Amino acid sequence: MRKISWGAVLAPAILALGLAGCDAPREQVTVFERDAVPAKLSAWHLLEVIDGELSPNAGVTPYDLNTALFTDYAHKLRTVWMPAGSSARYGKEDFDYPVGTVLSKTFYYPRGENGAVLRTDDYSNDYAAGGAGRALNLKTVRLVETRLLVRREEGWQALPYVWNDAQTEATLEIAGDASRMQLVAESGESQPFTYVVPDANQCAGCHADNHTAKAVHPLGPRARHLNKEYRYAEGVQNQLVHWQQIGYLSGLPEFSQIPRNVDYADTSQPLAVRARSYLDINCGHCHNPSGAADTSGLMLYHSERDMRRLGVCKPPVAAGTGSGNRRFAIVPGAPGQSILNFRVESTDPGAMMPELGRSLVHEEGTALLSEWVASLSGSCS
Repeated sequence: MRKISWGAVLAPAILALGLAGCDAPREQVTVFERDAVPAKLSAWHLLEVIDGELSPNAGVTPYDLNTALFTDYAHKLRTVWMPAGSSARYGKEDFDYPVGTVLSKTFYYPRGENGAVLRTDDYSNDYAAGGAGRALNLKTVRLVETRLLVRREEGWQALPYVWNDAQTEATLEIAGDASRMQLVAESGESQPFTYVVPDANQCAGCHADNHTAKAVHPLGPRARHLNKEYRYAEGVQNQLVHWQQIGYLSGLPEFSQIPRNVDYADTSQPLAVRARSYLDINCGHCHNPSGAADTSGLMLYHSERDMRRLGVCKPPVAAGTGSGNRRFAIVPGAPGQSILNFRVESTDPGAMMPELGRSLVHEEGTALLSEWVASLSGSCS
């Protein structure tokens, strides 16, 4: 198997993440060529199971988003790694990541009893908040999958790895996977669902937010999503500043010029800003002028300012089951008459939005959108 070894890891100053339970030196991160990717996640040496914990390697830096894409209440450990001496170039919409960059996203759930997983929309005790000691304790979480995005000379490559039941290794599953699970809410109510790992083509379907170019791009690690504080081992710091300091980001402008989404659950923020942040991360990758839903005329990405294009009193391009027999995408003051609310609250494959990435309704997210639509004034008469 051919592989590329990137040599010495980054300087100790940028390796402040403690490697819990790891006394012996670890192998360096290894990036494999496109046509020689390994069958096992451990071969990359990005994230490894050591002493009952999943921990990132040296230089593999965790990050978080202001508001994240909903994926059936799964929690996510996100990391970025770049070859020594290289950095991403700041861009307001996209960063220009260097060849060899590897982004990882590990999906997991808090463990319940008898193989069930716990439903929570509170991530305050997660890895990102430092509550897991800079590593995921496998006694308290169930790992499901780890998705990699690898920056090649010719573009990004998406690779889905599925964790085994023993949580000792993840295996490449290009064709995707599906697992039946039982989700238990805080109330004790149990709900069966099927967790779906997308195949490589489905990954590209979401990550190609330019429908014409069809090129895969990272969606989460962009300026407006990353512009927030993160609790690193050495203390709390803005993520963009941290990336700059460790050599992962260049060209960072003044903060007044950097866009920022908000945490959709942060009730100290204006309702409309919270709703727009939620729509941007969950819908904007398709509903933008270049996205897969460009012909719908419904634009839900962050910078849209035309309320008609945002859906207010906008009739659907094509009616049918997806409209729920409702006339407009958004009827001010009336979420019960709005197509947008119908679709995000549906689990019918012919009507639900987003089309991929979920089989459950995000109750907290749909409640926010219902509150926002109810707050809008005006009439579609």
